[in-house]
Amino acid sequence: MLSGEHAVLQGELALVAAVDARIHLHWTVRGDRQIHIHSALAEYQGSLDALPPEPALSFVLAALTARLSELPCGLDLQIASEFSHEQGLGSSAAVVAAMQLGLQVFLGEEIALDRAFEQGLKTIHQVQAGRGSGSDLAASLYGGLVAYRMQPRQIERLAGQIPLSLVFSGYKMKTPDVLRWVEKRWQTQPDLLAALYRLMGQTSEAMADALRQEDWITLGQLMNTYQGLMDALGVNDATLSEIIYRARALPAILGAKISGSGLGDCVLLLGELAPQVLAPYSQLSVRVSPRGTEVGEVDASA
Repeated sequence: MLSGEHAVLQGELALVAAVDARIHLHWTVRGDRQIHIHSALAEYQGSLDALPPEPALSFVLAALTARLSELPCGLDLQIASEFSHEQGLGSSAAVVAAMQLGLQVFLGEEIALDRAFEQGLKTIHQVQAGRGSGSDLAASLYGGLVAYRMQPRQIERLAGQIPLSLVFSGYKMKTPDVLRWVEKRWQTQPDLLAALYRLMGQTSEAMADALRQEDWITLGQLMNTYQGLMDALGVNDATLSEIIYRARALPAILGAKISGSGLGDCVLLLGELAPQVLAPYSQLSVRVSPRGTEVGEVDASA
């Protein structure tokens, strides 16, 4: 997330990037009605007649359940990730995106990103009790830099490649838990909260303009502005602040902010870091990937 955290749920613009860290799903048909899933998170067995719950695979199972009656046979599903699920990076949305396109191919349908988005957002809301903007899902499906708005729906690809780095705090709080925490904290000041969300939205709009103009200096300044608004919201903490201010002191870094809902997870930097410069925190050098969710070769004889 370049910007739009929290405010996107109130109809404001969000800027989100697909990065070059991918999740791979490999589908194999079976000759029976069994559903087998192999993942670093869990080994799972179910059937077309019943899919027992497994919290570690909740997004995968929700996507399967929505179309279970349409599946002509069982399947083996292997899930492999190029990064740790503990580092966030929208891994749940990436899995949902891959599940939607995989199901379209498995059921012999024409690939349709818009339909995959709508069904994927339903899956996310089902698992997260109605919560989730869909911004990370849009980036996973379409790739590149995306300007996203919930209502009225906007998914706009923005051209350009920008230097980004991520620093992992070492811990994270689940987004729905952060959202509940924010709601409780601000329940006596709804007007101030609404005004804060509007400022976040205005900052995101200005960041989108800076991206279109490839004005990286202004983009970095606006990233710092958005971080100040996240701090005002209450989702910053001492560890994230340490990472942010250490990074801003580096000449190569133009801006630094929380990426995601906050209270842990990653800090996003505009600029490239030298190795270990922010030790002991884990540094991830990432690139914006113009590729969204892709379907590889299909073995028609399987």
